[in-house]
Amino acid sequence: MGKVYVFDHPLIQHKLTMIRDKNTGTKEFRELVDEIASLMAFEITRDLPLEDVTVETPVATAKGKMISGKKLGLVPILRAGLGMVDGILKLIPAAKVGHIGLYRDPETLKPVEYYFKLPSDIEERELIVLDPMLATGGSAAAAISGLKKRGAVNIKLMCIIAAPEGVDFIKREHPDVDIYIAGLDEKLNDHCYIVPGLGDAGDRLFGTK
Repeated sequence: MGKVYVFDHPLIQHKLTMIRDKNTGTKEFRELVDEIASLMAFEITRDLPLEDVTVETPVATAKGKMISGKKLGLVPILRAGLGMVDGILKLIPAAKVGHIGLYRDPETLKPVEYYFKLPSDIEERELIVLDPMLATGGSAAAAISGLKKRGAVNIKLMCIIAAPEGVDFIKREHPDVDIYIAGLDEKLNDHCYIVPGLGDAGDRLFGTK
């Protein structure tokens, strides 16, 4: 059964408050999302397996540890998920990056794939799906379903802010997927916006309306 992790690290909470502020401009918002993603990646990779190695320092031989060959993949959901990629790549530069594009059908209101580009070996990778906002959970659930159809077996979901409705939906649809979030908010409003949330993450990242 997948678990839900809400990060309470002071740096994450400090930066989360700043991106909620409606007066935070595009440049600063983008930088803060990047920084939060880096800090979350530090926590989400805490359980990566290590192996013992020996290296030569300038002084002597030293025993140390290195990550034990675990392949990672980042999969942002377009477009807002793009804002989280670079912050994670700073810590894990060898990670491969896929992209998933979804839009909501105006009649059925269900997510429809329009772009799906992934590394060729996703079945061997631990994949982290990236989306700043987990509102209804529909897009994230569709993205995870698409990954599973293509052979992925080890998937995590990383969001900055989530509504309880979205968390519950992912837990029902994909009970094997762990969810990592910086802030668990109060609810969704009638327009399916997270309350108190931070508005539209994509618009605030890219300066659009």
